[in-house]
Amino acid sequence: MNPLNRARSGRSGFQLRDGLTLREAFAEASSFLRERGVEEADENTRLLLKEILGMSGAEYVMALRDPFPYEHADVERWENAITRKGDGEPAQYILGDQEFYGFLFEVTPDVLIPRPETELLVEAVVTRAKTLWPEGTASVLDVGTGSGAIAVSLKLLRPELQVTASDISPGALSVAQRNAQWLGADVAFGEGSLLEPFAGKAFDILVSNPPYIPAADIEELQPEVRDFEPRGALDGGPDGLWPYREMMKQLDLLAHDPKLIAFELGMGQADAVADMLRERGSWSTVETVFDLAGIGRHVIGIV
Repeated sequence: MNPLNRARSGRSGFQLRDGLTLREAFAEASSFLRERGVEEADENTRLLLKEILGMSGAEYVMALRDPFPYEHADVERWENAITRKGDGEPAQYILGDQEFYGFLFEVTPDVLIPRPETELLVEAVVTRAKTLWPEGTASVLDVGTGSGAIAVSLKLLRPELQVTASDISPGALSVAQRNAQWLGADVAFGEGSLLEPFAGKAFDILVSNPPYIPAADIEELQPEVRDFEPRGALDGGPDGLWPYREMMKQLDLLAHDPKLIAFELGMGQADAVADMLRERGSWSTVETVFDLAGIGRHVIGIV
């Protein structure tokens, strides 16, 4: 009996057959995922296979007709990865990382997986900070930092910024701190609910991508999100707007309102959040930033 078969005997889930080419191994795993209702089965299979084999995109394409490297590949890791993906787990949690703004961040089930639309929020803050503080530094508070993607990226893109990040989840803070250390970003961290840990302090910039999914809508989300990403980082209360209302109230805890405030939000929430900023009256300009699909994705207030 083949030793690989002996090592895998009795395991449930996906099992790689012997004697396959790389292309055949890909097709077999992709078929397994499709049978289990996994969306983008080919894309997920390709991503996992390239990572586990340690191949670049070009190397992978060139090797498709070659025999699967049974003797050198971590076959059990490959089988486990496809099995977990078949159960609906996001590929980013299986691999343990996600690229954001050109930087590679560790991600675990303690944090949301960073999304491409959040890169637009980082870009908007960087652009407006350059205008407001063309030569000097500015202090930044990232509320609900999760993996630290926003805070760490801001610090790496604008090293002169003094960046602080917070989260109510100790597990999320641990991930964010590891990312800051790994990527060499000097970011301070605080634990607590929204602005509460920073009473009496002053920040020039406040940025946040808080939970904004209406509670009743969470069960309608894709299973990858609903069943695996942290519920506390998704649930924005009955209408999804609770975190924004609460932060507007908690601004009174700070020494003064920030000169630049920037929020990410969900579909259809831009007008309501923009009205909150206008009612506060601290920003002469309140604008909405649209994503590539034309959705109002960020609201920004500028003195």
